[in-house]
Amino acid sequence: MKKIFFVFVVFAFAFSSHAKDLKHESQTKSEEGNPLSSSLSKKKGRPNIIFLFADDQREDAIGASGNPYISTPNLDKLASEGCYFRNNYCAGSYTGAVCVASRAMLMTGMHWTHMKSEGGMNNCTFFPELLADKGYQTFITGKWHNKSETLKRAFQSGKSVFLGGMNKHTEVQVCDLTTDDQLVNERMESTSFSTELFANEAINYINNASQKDPFFLYVAFSSPHDPRNPSEEYRNMYYENRPPLPENFRTLHPFDNGFLQGRDESLAPWPRPRAMISDQLCEYYGLVTYLDKQVGRILDALKNSPFADNTYVIYTADQGLALGSHGLMGKQNVYEQSMKSPLIVWGPGVPHGKRISSFTYIFDLYATCCNVANVDIPEGVDSKDLSPIWNDEKPSVRESVFLPFQGLMRTVNDGRWKLHIYPPRNYTLLFDLESDPNETTNLATDPYYKDTIERLTNLMKDWQGKVGDKQPLSVEDPLPVEVDYHSGRFSEENRILDVWQPQWIIDKYWEKGKSHIQKVPGHEKK
Repeated sequence: MKKIFFVFVVFAFAFSSHAKDLKHESQTKSEEGNPLSSSLSKKKGRPNIIFLFADDQREDAIGASGNPYISTPNLDKLASEGCYFRNNYCAGSYTGAVCVASRAMLMTGMHWTHMKSEGGMNNCTFFPELLADKGYQTFITGKWHNKSETLKRAFQSGKSVFLGGMNKHTEVQVCDLTTDDQLVNERMESTSFSTELFANEAINYINNASQKDPFFLYVAFSSPHDPRNPSEEYRNMYYENRPPLPENFRTLHPFDNGFLQGRDESLAPWPRPRAMISDQLCEYYGLVTYLDKQVGRILDALKNSPFADNTYVIYTADQGLALGSHGLMGKQNVYEQSMKSPLIVWGPGVPHGKRISSFTYIFDLYATCCNVANVDIPEGVDSKDLSPIWNDEKPSVRESVFLPFQGLMRTVNDGRWKLHIYPPRNYTLLFDLESDPNETTNLATDPYYKDTIERLTNLMKDWQGKVGDKQPLSVEDPLPVEVDYHSGRFSEENRILDVWQPQWIIDKYWEKGKSHIQKVPGHEKK
């Protein structure tokens, strides 16, 4: 009897504007609406999994989110043929390099506070390991960002693996992972943009994949992370048709959150110039649209492969990005734009065009992939299988989300109300996301909301106990909340100019003639 393999593709970003319908022509309408569990019960083989992962993509940086100013036709098509999760979160971070924590949580299925209390990433089981133990071929291309030893544990082989956190896109230091755990062929790739380089490796893998055993293909793009240097074609398309600035754009952040300096926040001066942020948003959108094109190439290769009619697709990114929202530039904060990213699930049995508002964490894809692959989910992980949601077996897998960032910030969100606490400053924010989704009106100082704040504080403490977070929510001697943006801390001289920005960006966004380029401490994690 013919083996049926389902390919479960986790997409971290785009899908080509000319991509064709990947649904098998013989798929019936009843199959399109069937629960995944029903589809799996009819198959004998386990699904292949293709996981595509973008870097720093805001949840609203996709047309399917309702954003009419960005061109992502392939992602939009993917969302229209699958499920789009609208409340997908990175669960905070233990480091300013949020990408590191997000990817560690994905691989371990653990909330970072829980992972840390268990002794760190090295003491956890990575889900690609579990798949390999059950006969999967596991392959990586693109960004890893969690050190070479964990890479060797997680995957059996890989091509054009980038071990760092960011690159110039036009010059990428990569290596290959052999089946005997050796990192070989270290080289600087400069013949194609990073997005195309990783897409090429994914396409080559699909074209040559064995039909004997299922595979897990992990494609981790390093875009739309800066430097925001798409080709002139892709940035000009937005310069000429400018998207508006975010509705919650501010020139200054209204208080000291503990992370107003650093590499990301140095990408624009204080106060944030509107014209500069507008240009950077155009360039960011250009990266996104180019990524969309490359993902489309991957999907075209899939369509023309033996696996085309048995494919599941999930698309996500490691976290979002402020890019002017609240006066911030980076993701080292707990606002919605920085912690949320797109999540799309596509494939046989997945309802078409379903938009899901249930809370999800990016690390929930650990348990979801295990379930699809018919691999037991280890005890003790925080990850939740999402298939019962799209199967209509459950409305949700959690009723709230907890987002802690280092020892600086904590927030909890119950679906309507969102409470921020900044423990070193004993500072609290409260937002009604139903009427204020952009978090612009702080209600915490209004006595009317005292009971709401108390309830959410207790919810936050419950979460802390659940995930092993020992951070006190207040201190005896708080730091000041006020910010003096006229002080030397925020001067042009103290902006960090990293080694990865191309000259045209340096000339455009830093004072002319600036020659001192600071190598960011711990830059390999950025």
